[in-house]
Amino acid sequence: MEHVRIAVIPGDGVGKEVVPEGIRVLQAAAELHGGLRFHFEEYPWSCDYFREHGAMMPEDGIDILSSFHHVFLGAVGHPDVADHVSLWGLLIPIRREFEQYVNLRPVRLLRGVTSPLAGHDAGDIDFLVVRENSEGEYSKMGGRIHEGTPHETAVQVDYFSRMGVERVMRHAFRLAERRAGQLTIATKSNGIVHTMPFWDQVAREIAAEHPRVKTQIVLVDALAAYFVTRPETFDVIVASNLYADILTDIGAAIMGSIGIAPAANLNPERRHPSMFEPVHGSAPDIAGQGIANPIGQIWTAKMLLDFLGEEDLGGRLLAAIETTLANGVRTPDLGGKANTSEVTDHILEAFLQ
Repeated sequence: MEHVRIAVIPGDGVGKEVVPEGIRVLQAAAELHGGLRFHFEEYPWSCDYFREHGAMMPEDGIDILSSFHHVFLGAVGHPDVADHVSLWGLLIPIRREFEQYVNLRPVRLLRGVTSPLAGHDAGDIDFLVVRENSEGEYSKMGGRIHEGTPHETAVQVDYFSRMGVERVMRHAFRLAERRAGQLTIATKSNGIVHTMPFWDQVAREIAAEHPRVKTQIVLVDALAAYFVTRPETFDVIVASNLYADILTDIGAAIMGSIGIAPAANLNPERRHPSMFEPVHGSAPDIAGQGIANPIGQIWTAKMLLDFLGEEDLGGRLLAAIETTLANGVRTPDLGGKANTSEVTDHILEAFLQ
Protein backbone atom coordinates (compact mmCIF):
# COMPACT_ATOMS: atom_id res chain seq x y z
CA MET A 1 0.00 0.00 0.00
CA GLU A 2 1.36 3.39 -1.00
CA HIS A 3 1.40 6.03 1.74
CA VAL A 4 1.62 9.60 0.43
CA ARG A 5 2.51 12.30 2.96
CA ILE A 6 0.92 15.64 2.09
CA ALA A 7 1.75 18.95 3.78
CA VAL A 8 -1.42 21.04 3.79
CA ILE A 9 -1.22 24.85 3.76
CA PRO A 10 -4.74 26.34 3.54
CA GLY A 11 -3.24 29.84 3.60
CA ASP A 12 -5.55 32.82 3.38
CA GLY A 13 -9.11 33.76 2.47
CA VAL A 14 -11.05 31.17 0.54
CA GLY A 15 -8.07 28.83 0.72
CA LYS A 16 -9.26 27.88 4.19
CA GLU A 17 -12.66 26.98 2.74
CA VAL A 18 -11.69 25.04 -0.38
CA VAL A 19 -8.72 23.07 0.91
CA PRO A 20 -10.90 20.89 3.21
CA GLU A 21 -13.07 20.12 0.17
CA GLY A 22 -10.04 19.01 -1.79
CA ILE A 23 -8.95 16.79 1.08
CA ARG A 24 -12.41 15.20 1.21
CA VAL A 25 -12.05 14.27 -2.43
CA LEU A 26 -8.52 12.90 -2.06
CA GLN A 27 -9.66 10.74 0.85
CA ALA A 28 -12.50 9.40 -1.30
CA ALA A 29 -10.00 8.69 -4.09
CA ALA A 30 -7.87 6.67 -1.68
CA GLU A 31 -10.92 4.64 -0.65
CA LEU A 32 -11.77 3.93 -4.28
CA HIS A 33 -8.20 2.94 -5.06
CA GLY A 34 -7.76 0.62 -2.12
CA GLY A 35 -3.96 0.60 -2.27
CA LEU A 36 -3.43 4.32 -1.79
CA ARG A 37 -3.35 6.17 1.52
CA PHE A 38 -2.86 9.86 2.22
CA HIS A 39 -1.45 11.29 5.43
CA PHE A 40 -2.24 14.99 5.78
CA GLU A 41 -0.47 17.39 8.12
CA GLU A 42 -1.66 20.99 8.24
CA TYR A 43 0.43 24.13 8.72
CA PRO A 44 -1.08 27.57 9.48
CA TRP A 45 1.42 29.54 7.41
CA SER A 46 -0.37 32.55 5.98
CA CYS A 47 -0.79 36.30 6.25
CA ASP A 48 -2.37 35.72 9.68
CA TYR A 49 0.81 33.90 10.65
CA PHE A 50 2.84 36.82 9.29
CA ARG A 51 0.96 39.35 11.41
CA GLU A 52 1.68 37.29 14.50
CA HIS A 53 5.25 36.16 13.79
CA GLY A 54 6.65 38.65 11.27
CA ALA A 55 7.22 35.93 8.68
CA MET A 56 5.01 33.92 6.36
CA MET A 57 6.50 30.66 7.64
CA PRO A 58 9.12 29.69 10.23
CA GLU A 59 12.82 29.73 9.39
CA ASP A 60 12.85 25.94 9.11
CA GLY A 61 9.68 25.87 6.98
CA ILE A 62 11.42 24.51 3.88
CA ASP A 63 13.13 21.81 5.96
CA ILE A 64 9.76 20.83 7.41
CA LEU A 65 8.15 20.58 3.97
CA SER A 66 11.07 18.59 2.56
CA SER A 67 10.00 15.57 4.62
CA PHE A 68 6.71 15.35 2.69
CA HIS A 69 6.01 13.91 -0.72
CA HIS A 70 3.92 16.88 -1.85
CA VAL A 71 2.33 20.16 -0.74
CA PHE A 72 -1.39 20.96 -1.06
CA LEU A 73 -1.83 24.73 -0.99
CA GLY A 74 -5.01 26.82 -0.88
CA ALA A 75 -4.19 30.48 -1.45
CA VAL A 76 -1.81 33.20 -0.33
CA GLY A 77 -2.59 36.88 0.13
CA HIS A 78 -4.47 39.43 2.21
CA PRO A 79 -5.09 43.17 1.64
CA ASP A 80 -3.27 44.00 4.89
CA VAL A 81 -0.02 42.36 3.74
CA ALA A 82 1.79 43.56 0.62
CA ASP A 83 1.70 40.98 -2.17
CA HIS A 84 5.47 40.95 -2.63
CA VAL A 85 5.79 40.14 1.08
CA SER A 86 3.26 37.32 1.13
CA LEU A 87 4.35 35.70 -2.13
CA TRP A 88 8.09 35.99 -1.62
CA GLY A 89 7.71 34.85 1.95
CA LEU A 90 5.93 31.56 1.22
CA LEU A 91 4.90 30.58 -2.29
CA ILE A 92 7.97 31.54 -4.28
CA PRO A 93 10.53 30.10 -1.81
CA ILE A 94 8.71 26.76 -1.95
CA ARG A 95 8.74 26.81 -5.75
CA ARG A 96 12.43 27.72 -5.94
CA GLU A 97 13.87 25.62 -3.11
CA PHE A 98 12.15 22.49 -4.41
CA GLU A 99 13.02 23.20 -8.07
CA GLN A 100 9.37 23.24 -9.09
CA TYR A 101 10.37 24.67 -12.43
CA VAL A 102 7.20 23.61 -14.26
CA ASN A 103 3.95 25.34 -13.43
CA LEU A 104 1.35 23.36 -15.36
CA ARG A 105 -2.04 24.98 -15.96
CA PRO A 106 -4.78 23.27 -17.99
CA VAL A 107 -7.24 25.43 -19.92
CA ARG A 108 -10.32 23.37 -20.74
CA LEU A 109 -13.97 24.23 -21.28
CA LEU A 110 -15.92 21.71 -19.20
CA ARG A 111 -19.38 20.28 -19.77
CA GLY A 112 -21.91 22.38 -17.91
CA VAL A 113 -19.92 25.61 -18.16
CA THR A 114 -20.60 28.39 -20.66
CA SER A 115 -17.55 30.23 -21.92
CA PRO A 116 -17.85 34.01 -22.30
CA LEU A 117 -16.60 33.37 -25.83
CA ALA A 118 -19.50 32.83 -28.22
CA GLY A 119 -19.67 29.69 -30.30
CA HIS A 120 -17.59 27.38 -28.12
CA ASP A 121 -18.88 24.17 -26.57
CA ALA A 122 -17.35 21.72 -24.10
CA GLY A 123 -14.19 20.22 -25.51
CA ASP A 124 -13.61 23.00 -28.05
CA ILE A 125 -11.06 24.62 -25.72
CA ASP A 126 -8.55 22.11 -24.34
CA PHE A 127 -4.88 23.01 -24.02
CA LEU A 128 -2.04 23.06 -21.50
CA VAL A 129 0.12 26.03 -20.56
CA VAL A 130 3.62 25.20 -19.32
CA ARG A 131 4.92 28.12 -17.29
CA GLU A 132 8.63 28.42 -16.54
CA ASN A 133 8.42 28.68 -12.79
CA SER A 134 11.89 29.27 -11.40
CA GLU A 135 13.50 32.31 -13.02
CA GLY A 136 12.71 34.67 -15.90
CA GLU A 137 11.05 37.94 -14.98
CA TYR A 138 10.47 36.86 -11.37
CA SER A 139 13.95 37.37 -10.00
CA LYS A 140 15.35 39.19 -7.00
CA MET A 141 18.11 40.76 -9.06
CA GLY A 142 18.01 44.53 -9.04
CA GLY A 143 17.20 47.19 -6.51
CA ARG A 144 16.37 50.81 -5.84
CA ILE A 145 18.60 53.81 -5.31
CA HIS A 146 18.10 57.49 -4.52
CA GLU A 147 14.82 56.72 -2.75
CA GLY A 148 12.68 59.75 -2.04
CA THR A 149 14.49 62.00 -4.52
CA PRO A 150 13.67 63.05 -8.09
CA HIS A 151 16.42 60.64 -9.20
CA GLU A 152 14.84 57.60 -7.54
CA THR A 153 15.48 54.58 -9.74
CA ALA A 154 14.29 50.97 -9.68
CA VAL A 155 16.02 48.22 -11.64
CA GLN A 156 14.58 44.71 -12.14
CA VAL A 157 16.71 42.12 -13.92
CA ASP A 158 15.16 39.34 -16.01
CA TYR A 159 17.16 36.16 -15.54
CA PHE A 160 17.16 33.37 -18.14
CA SER A 161 19.68 30.54 -17.86
CA ARG A 162 20.33 27.93 -20.53
CA MET A 163 19.62 25.20 -17.99
CA GLY A 164 16.33 26.83 -16.98
CA VAL A 165 15.08 27.35 -20.53
CA GLU A 166 16.22 23.93 -21.77
CA ARG A 167 14.53 21.96 -19.01
CA VAL A 168 11.15 23.68 -19.30
CA MET A 169 11.26 23.42 -23.10
CA ARG A 170 12.01 19.70 -22.95
CA HIS A 171 9.10 19.18 -20.57
CA ALA A 172 6.76 21.07 -22.89
CA PHE A 173 7.90 19.09 -25.94
CA ARG A 174 7.37 15.80 -24.10
CA LEU A 175 3.84 16.86 -23.18
CA ALA A 176 3.13 17.83 -26.79
CA GLU A 177 4.35 14.43 -27.97
CA ARG A 178 1.79 12.76 -25.69
CA ARG A 179 -1.03 15.02 -26.92
CA ALA A 180 -1.74 16.35 -30.42
CA GLY A 181 1.90 17.06 -31.26
CA GLN A 182 1.65 20.85 -31.40
CA LEU A 183 3.66 23.31 -29.32
CA THR A 184 3.31 27.09 -29.27
CA ILE A 185 6.22 29.06 -27.81
CA ALA A 186 5.41 32.50 -26.45
CA THR A 187 8.01 35.22 -27.01
CA LYS A 188 8.48 38.97 -27.16
CA SER A 189 11.75 39.03 -29.05
CA ASN A 190 10.72 42.05 -31.10
CA GLY A 191 10.88 44.21 -27.98
CA ILE A 192 12.96 42.37 -25.38
CA VAL A 193 16.25 42.26 -27.22
CA HIS A 194 18.43 39.95 -25.10
CA THR A 195 16.48 37.44 -23.04
CA MET A 196 13.71 36.69 -25.51
CA PRO A 197 15.95 36.03 -28.55
CA PHE A 198 17.91 33.70 -26.26
CA TRP A 199 14.65 31.98 -25.24
CA ASP A 200 13.75 31.59 -28.94
CA GLN A 201 17.21 30.25 -29.80
CA VAL A 202 17.08 27.55 -27.13
CA ALA A 203 13.53 26.67 -28.17
CA ARG A 204 14.66 26.06 -31.75
CA GLU A 205 17.55 23.92 -30.54
CA ILE A 206 15.25 21.73 -28.46
CA ALA A 207 12.72 21.60 -31.31
CA ALA A 208 15.38 19.90 -33.44
CA GLU A 209 15.36 17.05 -30.90
CA HIS A 210 11.60 16.59 -31.34
CA PRO A 211 10.92 16.54 -35.09
CA ARG A 212 7.45 15.01 -34.64
CA VAL A 213 6.20 18.09 -32.81
CA LYS A 214 4.87 20.94 -34.92
CA THR A 215 6.14 24.16 -33.35
CA GLN A 216 5.42 27.84 -33.76
CA ILE A 217 6.93 30.85 -32.02
CA VAL A 218 4.31 33.54 -31.44
CA LEU A 219 4.60 37.03 -29.96
CA VAL A 220 2.88 37.06 -26.58
CA ASP A 221 0.66 40.05 -27.37
CA ALA A 222 -0.67 38.27 -30.45
CA LEU A 223 -1.03 35.11 -28.41
CA ALA A 224 -3.18 36.94 -25.86
CA ALA A 225 -5.49 37.97 -28.68
CA TYR A 226 -5.56 34.42 -30.09
CA PHE A 227 -6.65 33.08 -26.69
CA VAL A 228 -9.85 35.03 -27.31
CA THR A 229 -10.26 34.70 -31.08
CA ARG A 230 -9.10 31.12 -31.72
CA PRO A 231 -8.41 29.17 -28.50
CA GLU A 232 -9.46 25.92 -30.16
CA THR A 233 -6.24 25.94 -32.21
CA PHE A 234 -3.89 25.37 -29.26
CA ASP A 235 -2.52 22.14 -27.79
CA VAL A 236 0.49 22.92 -25.56
CA ILE A 237 1.90 26.39 -24.92
CA VAL A 238 5.19 27.16 -23.17
CA ALA A 239 5.96 30.63 -21.87
CA SER A 240 8.21 32.46 -19.46
CA ASN A 241 7.27 33.09 -15.86
CA LEU A 242 5.55 36.44 -16.35
CA TYR A 243 3.98 35.82 -19.74
CA ALA A 244 2.47 32.49 -18.74
CA ASP A 245 1.17 34.00 -15.50
CA ILE A 246 -0.78 36.57 -17.48
CA LEU A 247 -1.87 34.25 -20.28
CA THR A 248 -3.29 31.67 -17.89
CA ASP A 249 -5.54 34.23 -16.26
CA ILE A 250 -6.97 34.86 -19.72
CA GLY A 251 -7.22 31.09 -20.03
CA ALA A 252 -9.15 30.85 -16.77
CA ALA A 253 -11.52 33.57 -17.96
CA ILE A 254 -12.34 31.87 -21.27
CA MET A 255 -13.01 28.56 -19.49
CA GLY A 256 -15.76 30.25 -17.51
CA SER A 257 -14.35 31.24 -14.13
CA ILE A 258 -11.00 31.63 -12.44
CA GLY A 259 -12.60 29.68 -9.58
CA ILE A 260 -12.32 26.42 -11.49
CA ALA A 261 -8.77 26.81 -12.80
CA PRO A 262 -6.15 24.39 -11.38
CA ALA A 263 -2.35 24.44 -11.31
CA ALA A 264 0.55 22.21 -10.36
CA ASN A 265 4.07 23.32 -9.44
CA LEU A 266 6.11 20.31 -10.49
CA ASN A 267 9.57 18.99 -9.84
CA PRO A 268 9.43 16.52 -12.75
CA GLU A 269 12.46 14.57 -11.56
CA ARG A 270 10.68 14.00 -8.21
CA ARG A 271 13.79 14.79 -6.19
CA HIS A 272 11.75 17.29 -4.18
CA PRO A 273 8.08 17.74 -3.25
CA SER A 274 5.76 19.18 -5.87
CA MET A 275 3.04 21.65 -4.88
CA PHE A 276 -0.57 21.71 -6.04
CA GLU A 277 -2.65 24.90 -5.85
CA PRO A 278 -5.62 26.46 -7.65
CA VAL A 279 -5.12 29.60 -9.71
CA HIS A 280 -7.79 31.73 -8.05
CA GLY A 281 -5.94 33.24 -5.08
CA SER A 282 -7.39 34.16 -1.71
CA ALA A 283 -10.43 36.15 -2.99
CA PRO A 284 -10.88 38.24 0.19
CA ASP A 285 -14.05 39.80 -1.23
CA ILE A 286 -15.97 36.51 -0.84
CA ALA A 287 -13.98 34.82 1.93
CA GLY A 288 -16.05 33.53 4.83
CA GLN A 289 -19.34 33.47 2.91
CA GLY A 290 -19.28 29.77 2.05
CA ILE A 291 -19.72 30.45 -1.67
CA ALA A 292 -16.16 29.90 -2.91
CA ASN A 293 -15.94 27.53 -5.85
CA PRO A 294 -14.15 24.35 -4.70
CA ILE A 295 -13.60 23.05 -8.23
CA GLY A 296 -10.24 24.76 -8.70
CA GLN A 297 -8.93 23.01 -5.59
CA ILE A 298 -10.59 19.71 -6.51
CA TRP A 299 -9.24 19.83 -10.06
CA THR A 300 -5.85 20.53 -8.49
CA ALA A 301 -6.33 17.32 -6.48
CA LYS A 302 -6.97 15.58 -9.80
CA MET A 303 -3.59 16.85 -11.03
CA LEU A 304 -1.97 15.45 -7.89
CA LEU A 305 -3.51 12.04 -8.64
CA ASP A 306 -2.20 12.27 -12.20
CA PHE A 307 1.30 13.07 -10.95
CA LEU A 308 1.13 10.01 -8.69
CA GLY A 309 0.48 7.92 -11.78
CA GLU A 310 -3.22 7.47 -11.01
CA GLU A 311 -4.44 9.02 -14.25
CA ASP A 312 -7.49 6.75 -14.51
CA LEU A 313 -8.59 7.87 -11.06
CA GLY A 314 -7.86 11.49 -11.98
CA GLY A 315 -9.90 11.15 -15.17
CA ARG A 316 -12.78 9.70 -13.18
CA LEU A 317 -12.64 12.70 -10.84
CA LEU A 318 -12.70 15.20 -13.71
CA ALA A 319 -15.67 13.37 -15.21
CA ALA A 320 -17.45 13.71 -11.83
CA ILE A 321 -16.75 17.45 -11.85
CA GLU A 322 -18.25 17.74 -15.33
CA THR A 323 -21.29 15.66 -14.37
CA THR A 324 -21.92 17.95 -11.39
CA LEU A 325 -21.67 21.07 -13.53
CA ALA A 326 -23.84 19.59 -16.28
CA ASN A 327 -26.48 18.83 -13.63
CA GLY A 328 -26.62 22.54 -12.80
CA VAL A 329 -24.85 22.40 -9.43
CA ARG A 330 -22.75 25.55 -9.46
CA THR A 331 -21.49 28.25 -7.13
CA PRO A 332 -22.41 31.92 -7.77
CA ASP A 333 -19.30 32.65 -9.86
CA LEU A 334 -20.78 30.27 -12.45
CA GLY A 335 -24.29 31.68 -12.11
CA GLY A 336 -25.51 29.06 -9.61
CA LYS A 337 -26.79 29.07 -6.04
CA ALA A 338 -24.93 26.12 -4.48
CA ASN A 339 -22.51 26.66 -1.64
CA THR A 340 -18.97 25.31 -1.42
CA SER A 341 -19.74 22.07 0.39
CA GLU A 342 -22.83 21.31 -1.72
CA VAL A 343 -20.75 21.33 -4.89
CA THR A 344 -18.26 18.93 -3.30
CA ASP A 345 -21.09 16.68 -2.09
CA HIS A 346 -22.38 16.32 -5.64
CA ILE A 347 -18.91 15.73 -7.05
CA LEU A 348 -18.31 12.98 -4.50
CA GLU A 349 -21.64 11.39 -5.28
CA ALA A 350 -20.77 11.22 -8.99
CA PHE A 351 -17.19 10.17 -8.28
CA LEU A 352 -18.13 7.24 -6.04
CA GLN A 353 -20.87 5.85 -8.28
